[in-house]
Amino acid sequence: MPIALIIVIDVILVAVFCVIGRLSHAEGVFSDIPGLLGTTWPFLVAVLAAHAVMLIRRTPADRMLPGVVIWAVTVVVGLVLRALSGQGTAIAFMIVATLTLALFLIGWRAVVALTRWMRRRRLA
Repeated sequence: MPIALIIVIDVILVAVFCVIGRLSHAEGVFSDIPGLLGTTWPFLVAVLAAHAVMLIRRTPADRMLPGVVIWAVTVVVGLVLRALSGQGTAIAFMIVATLTLALFLIGWRAVVALTRWMRRRRLA
């Protein structure tokens, strides 16, 4: 899978996470672009930093283990950046962010891994 596609998928999923969060709190999404960017930037910076590390290490970022690393870096760095920028980091938010981003960033990789396994098994 091309690395650009992997990065785009992860960036879109992080953005979707932030949009869902803003909608669940009745905050503006497209009517409040600065608010959306304020919510989104810490996690986008984090996921892009994680991918930069994967690129430098030449690690296949569409695999499960690198996906777990990308997820962990996205959550930890995203939450730290949120805290440093004065945004909320309530325990409930940290739990929701951790679980939702795990579902998003690891979930699609699990589907890809299962598909690859099924193809190999069918060819064997």
